[in-house]
Amino acid sequence: MLDFPHRILIVEDETLVAMLVEDALNDAGYGVIGPARTVTEALHLLEGERPSAVVLDLNLAGESSGGIADLLAARGIPFVVATGYGAAGVPPQHRNAPVLPKPYDPADLTAAVARLCGQA
Repeated sequence: MLDFPHRILIVEDETLVAMLVEDALNDAGYGVIGPARTVTEALHLLEGERPSAVVLDLNLAGESSGGIADLLAARGIPFVVATGYGAAGVPPQHRNAPVLPKPYDPADLTAAVARLCGQA
């Protein structure tokens, strides 16, 4: 297993989007955890992992990922919300989280992750 200074959890239910995010993060030198496609899967991964940051889709096949955001905030794990709903769709308690409106450029994704990891 390769040793990455930063490992990023991807929480995304759309397979193609998750693959593109994973490729962009790998190309930028990040290790990837997941992708988790459901709330349950994401919470399970978070039981055994402490990612440097998380790319979090707000809507996972009709299920809100707000509980994941709550857990991340409680643990002090930074996350970027990747959503087609824009900032207006972010739960009020997480309005300070950075938002990547879908569709987004891979360069914007990696720049957001770099900021979360203190690299920018």
